[in-house]
Amino acid sequence: MRDHRTLVVRDPRFRDHAPARAHPERPERLEAVDRALDAAGERIRKLDPRAASDEELLAVHDRSYLDALSACVGQTRRLDPDTYCSPRSVETARLAAGSLVEAALRVARGEATRAFAGLRPPGHHAERDAAMGFCLLGNVAIAARALLARTGIERIAIVDWDVHHGNGTQHAFESERDVLFASLHQFPFYPGTGALDEQGRDAGLGATLNLPLPQGCGDAEYGALFDHLIVPVLRSFEPEIILVSAGFDAHERDPLGGMNVTTRGFGLMAQRLCAIADEACEGRIVLALEGGYDLDALEASVGETVRVLADPSLRGEGFPPPDEPAWELVGNLREAHARFWPELTRRVQA
Repeated sequence: MRDHRTLVVRDPRFRDHAPARAHPERPERLEAVDRALDAAGERIRKLDPRAASDEELLAVHDRSYLDALSACVGQTRRLDPDTYCSPRSVETARLAAGSLVEAALRVARGEATRAFAGLRPPGHHAERDAAMGFCLLGNVAIAARALLARTGIERIAIVDWDVHHGNGTQHAFESERDVLFASLHQFPFYPGTGALDEQGRDAGLGATLNLPLPQGCGDAEYGALFDHLIVPVLRSFEPEIILVSAGFDAHERDPLGGMNVTTRGFGLMAQRLCAIADEACEGRIVLALEGGYDLDALEASVGETVRVLADPSLRGEGFPPPDEPAWELVGNLREAHARFWPELTRRVQA
């Protein structure tokens, strides 16, 4: 019998990835996440973490890159200007990737309906052959590959609401039609990818849905894009499971981003995705922590998101109404993707 409590990945070992000096991606982030999860009480249940296998990692990363990471074990060094490796970082990254794989497999097999993974280090910037942007291993991409290889799932939707574009995840799947990658992100901004004309290639043309947003967007803009672009595309795509790169650095308090999403806004985005999961894929949805660097905002936003996952009755509230510039933004983005998604040609009323 399926346990309808939200499956949660949490473990003190995710704090072992620790910078030698001040850095926004720090262990204290998980203290904030843990406070939010503690408040969820009996609405959640814990999944014990486990390390990713070489086979799971090699589905996304080159052997030469994994060998280079292994050479970092026990050392402190910088892997790029933003990304560090501490003595136990590689072990921690393997634990994060493997734990997300396990959570996704459990949900796919019906042992749970929803899952939230409070992981460090994050993953959506990691490329096939390089660490990047605080990320060592591509957690969500690795989980998606495992689902395709080891379950009967054939269509996966990945939604990335982190303030930064998930370049690593996009590059892992941009040639494939059966993995939809949708990203809302500040643009132009780090890492410089995610332009509107990046829409996939070869067989995957159209299955990359980039929604580059100007600085200052908040609940109204994100909400209009969810309701009038992401939700219609997801309905058409009919995913069998939804994976979410859940970064909370688009929050109005975040020191790295320039967006104005509120705590409630993140809950509303989670509501929309849960509703589509209920409609299209038997409720199956898995969220993985990415960014979010203001500790109070992170705690509140994770708490609101997990609250929505745990209680379906909270779904269905409305976003604040968008103003005229927001409607223009939504219209332009819909038009850019409409040649691949005919449902986006339908008239939307303000």
